[in-house]
Amino acid sequence: MSRSEATKIAEDISNQDLLEMFKRAKDNITDWTQVSRVNKSLSKGINWNILAKVFDINHEYHILAKINMVREFGEYLSDNLKPVKKVKSAIKVNHQEPDFSNYKVMEL
Repeated sequence: MSRSEATKIAEDISNQDLLEMFKRAKDNITDWTQVSRVNKSLSKGINWNILAKVFDINHEYHILAKINMVREFGEYLSDNLKPVKKVKSAIKVNHQEPDFSNYKVMEL
């Protein structure tokens, strides 16, 4: 998820939605040693300890903390909160069969 998408989500997300995201992440992440999206020098496990280990649903989190939470674990948001993926349009390729009627090979 890009930072701009995470920012848009973080502006409106509730702590209840964040808590559900963390629950899904805890149950579904199998490799906690993966490189973090937020900080490439940290693992997902370290970011979990920083962002989610002591998550308090009644605390008002700073917008930057919410952005980092969504960037790191946003793939575990409920489907109605995830950004809509843009569908790439197919490129129309123009084609002609090659014309070999005047093709000549020079021999040495």
